[in-house]
Order: sequence, then C-alpha cells, then structure tokens
Amino acid sequence: MNQINELKNEKGEISTEEIKKIIPYKEPFLFVDKVLRLTSTNIVALKELSGKEDFFKGHFVDFPIMPGALTVEGLGQAATLLVRSNIANHIGKDILAYKLKEVKFMAPVLPPAEIRYEVELIAQDERGAIVKGNAFVKDELIAEAFIMLAIVNKEEFRAKYK
Repeated sequence: MNQINELKNEKGEISTEEIKKIIPYKEPFLFVDKVLRLTSTNIVALKELSGKEDFFKGHFVDFPIMPGALTVEGLGQAATLLVRSNIANHIGKDILAYKLKEVKFMAPVLPPAEIRYEVELIAQDERGAIVKGNAFVKDELIAEAFIMLAIVNKEEFRAKYK
C-alpha cells in the first residue's frame, strides 16, 4: 500500500478530512464520510444522511428518497479510495467510472440513515480495476453493482478535456 496508510488513525479508520486529501471531492458531492477498514482488497466506508441534504428537497417531494445514482456514486467513491490505495503515485492519477454492470436496487434509502459501503477488489492493473460493491442500511442490502474503473494520467486527461 502507499501513503494512504499514513492517514489512518489508531483504529485504522480514515476521517472525512483525510478522505478529501485522497479523492478529488468535497461537500456537497462527497458521499463517503469515514473509512472503517481498508486493505489492499477491501474497503468498508460510511455515509451519514441527516435528511437535510439538498437532493432530498426534490427527490421525491413530500417523500424524501436518496437517488439511486447517488448511492452508486458513494460505492464508486469508496471504490476509488480502495483502488488509489494500491497505486504507488496515486496523486498523479484520476480514477474514472468506465462501466457499471448488474446494478440493482433492493430498497430505498430514507433519511435519516447511515449507508455502509462494502467494496471488494476483483482485479486491478495499471489501466483500471473491477470491483464488486454492496451498499447497506443497517444490515439490509439496499444496492449492489459491479464497477469498472479507468486509471488515467491526471495531467493528460485534464489537458485533453479542458
């Protein structure tokens, strides 16, 4: 593993502030608040939802439900943390969603809620990674997906699409 291990506290957890040093996200689009466990092949991360988040104001009116796409985004952000932990110089890379397969939603996420993301690394090389992600509220499986991620040179990618 790389310098990401140095960001873990004594319990092996990574805080919100440390997560923001690893992945290029911040509020209101940060969907991982804490990493509970990170190994080279697995991550367990959490997102706390109060019900005051902006997306709940319009999805659905008078019956707030977290959009499924944002649940998958949370899985993707957890997956990005996992993949970056296996790259020596992860700072010079962007990790991009490439393909989603077999995305399933079993139950809605209703606030307030704590979402637990569990992501397993299936394969990774210098070009990308494949992960299997599950999202839970309490111990109920609410969503699952296979996610393919591309690993690209940050400078080249950003220059190309600037």
